[in-house]
Amino acid sequence: MFSVQRRSLLVALAATVVGPVKSQDRKPIDVGVLVNGSAGAPLAEVVRKILADSFAALGYVLGRTLTLKFAYAEGKLERLPALAKDLVTTGVDVILSLGGPASRAAADATQTIPVVFSIVTDPVALGLVRSMQSPGGNVTGVTSLDRDQAHAQMKLLREAAPQVKRIAILSDADIPGADADGLAPIDQDNLTAAGSAGLDARVVKLKGPVPDLARTFAELAQNGTDAIVALEVPVALSHQMRIAKLAASHRMMSLFPGGTANAGAVLSYGTTVADTWKAMPAIADRIFRGASPSQIPVETVTRRELTVNLGVANAIGLELPANVTQRADRRIE
Repeated sequence: MFSVQRRSLLVALAATVVGPVKSQDRKPIDVGVLVNGSAGAPLAEVVRKILADSFAALGYVLGRTLTLKFAYAEGKLERLPALAKDLVTTGVDVILSLGGPASRAAADATQTIPVVFSIVTDPVALGLVRSMQSPGGNVTGVTSLDRDQAHAQMKLLREAAPQVKRIAILSDADIPGADADGLAPIDQDNLTAAGSAGLDARVVKLKGPVPDLARTFAELAQNGTDAIVALEVPVALSHQMRIAKLAASHRMMSLFPGGTANAGAVLSYGTTVADTWKAMPAIADRIFRGASPSQIPVETVTRRELTVNLGVANAIGLELPANVTQRADRRIE
């Protein structure tokens, strides 16, 4: 459980960020950030800026009242348990964990230091929290869990490209929660949704940190794959631009999760992880001010966004229906 002593310490530290800082000797709050991906990945700087700006908006001054200590697995998810333990050993006051594997590792590393997660599809199924309303331990966070998203994406795919019959669902071989067939809950949800939409689908598990994407796409093309759906999983997010480029080169329809508009897929649709990152500092701030993670409900991001890339669609010979393009939040020519 979140100890009374630690809570008292954080309350005292938090007091330094409301109003002028009176003492330069006061120890800043140390925030560990555990990330599945690489420090050099395109999203790394985006994440860093969003967290820094969000903490600043709450009154924290980086380097004076609060520090961010990033730990990157560089796509090697087996490194996460050791990285999480390192953050615990260094005595961080809270751990922000980005992604299911990172969050599982953080939760396993400590039962006292608060953990605030994001990019976790189903925190209950992953065993991070007892329930969404009452987490019950030292872990809480924000999720883009949307039970209808997979069905909405597959429906959109059929609407945008009615000729598509066979699809590949690109997932991650290393995400936790897999069943006896090697399928995680997010894989099962998308397979079920694809079947309901009348699509012939199979899950392709990409192995990070550097999957053999050229070989994967060559095999997909040979098997007559018409479209790929990239899931919101570490390896697919890390290599999103390469995946989109290969899909286009093989003239395959591509559908990515929300928040990946600049990756180069024909469509990106759904909730966006950027919204979850913006919410993490506010949850951490509540903890700094004395709230127990066990009593902070898991927040859910529900806003979906649709981006259509007309340039890529034209390049693969696809004419998107007007009823799809007209309702897009963003259109890329």
